[in-house]
Amino acid sequence: MDQIAFHHDTVLSDVHMHLPGARHLMTRLNSVGQPVFVSRFKVLVEGHDNSDRGKVLDQKEKLNDPQGDTKTSPCQDEEKDGEGNVEPFLDEDGDLDVPHRPRENSAVGGRDLVCPVILKQSSPVIELEECEEEEEDRCSEGVLRIEHTMATTLEDVGKQVWRGALLLADFILSKPELFRGSTVLELGAGTGLTSIIMATTATRVYCTDVGEDLLRLCKRNISLNKHKTEPAGGEVRVKHLDWLQHSLCTDAGVEFSWTEEEVADLYDNTRFIVAADVCYDDDLTDGLFRTLYRLCSSFTHSCTIFISLEKRMNFTLRHMDVTCQAYNHFRRCLSQLQDLSDGRCVFRVEQVPLSFSQFLLYERIEQLELWKLSAALLPLVDVQLDSDLLSS
Repeated sequence: MDQIAFHHDTVLSDVHMHLPGARHLMTRLNSVGQPVFVSRFKVLVEGHDNSDRGKVLDQKEKLNDPQGDTKTSPCQDEEKDGEGNVEPFLDEDGDLDVPHRPRENSAVGGRDLVCPVILKQSSPVIELEECEEEEEDRCSEGVLRIEHTMATTLEDVGKQVWRGALLLADFILSKPELFRGSTVLELGAGTGLTSIIMATTATRVYCTDVGEDLLRLCKRNISLNKHKTEPAGGEVRVKHLDWLQHSLCTDAGVEFSWTEEEVADLYDNTRFIVAADVCYDDDLTDGLFRTLYRLCSSFTHSCTIFISLEKRMNFTLRHMDVTCQAYNHFRRCLSQLQDLSDGRCVFRVEQVPLSFSQFLLYERIEQLELWKLSAALLPLVDVQLDSDLLSS
């Protein structure tokens, strides 16, 4: 635990770097030896737009500017010198002496606090602080406690918290009447953050992913945030759903498998499907769209799909340029799905403007996107009736 080794396929989460003052304490090691941290996300009662949030961040940056005291306005310059020039501060040797104001959030020695904090041994003081914070969290309905990792391999990126999940959570919080009382399926749920937010308005949420360790992490986070889901009457069920398989696992001896009643409920009552930051690998993206088509074609009614993602630019030797191949492949899959015509299901694709309020504090960068897919079943019965009439 003294040193973390980074390999060529190590992926780092950048969500928490935007909040350097927050505490992210390591709670345990998971089954594969990765450190698991717990972070707190405060849900604002009233959302605010990006312009207001930008002003707040600019003010915080100005407060934390170490040279803030040395900056003067033109009026102040004129007061000090009639020609608008300021007398430089010189030390005894004649060198320029620039005064610096220490930052307010600095630790002893002038260094910034380093986050996350890895606990190597138990400390009575820290344990007391944790107990007080946990008690405060229980009393506050607006605080989410999410366990996650910060450095994983590419195969385990679902164990981290990404901006796409926070963007989708903002959309859900801004449109509670849209999902109220419905049954929702989340694909590639990861830490379960979006499912937890969805359960504050939806009646039932199927939180799905692959891997027992990741599904246990989802179940753990759902248990940590019952103070938000239970008062709203929402229920979250953690289930295994592999996009590369053609059927749901109903083996009673397998953990997180589906019961026959749950499978029937999924096909008969699911009104919405959501997915956040799941299109980073072409094979998985293909599996995602095959799963979407297979599910929507088997539903007994129309369904609406929301997919959030972040465009990630990379320099490749193949193209000798900065490209976003995963995003380009995602857009091709969207076009193919919209152009699909097999007589069973038709899809309409549109991009959702990011004009809705922001309820969680994160960096809503311009690379974030939200897509809406409307899946409608074709009236096969009417077509059959029309053909019968024509034949008669």
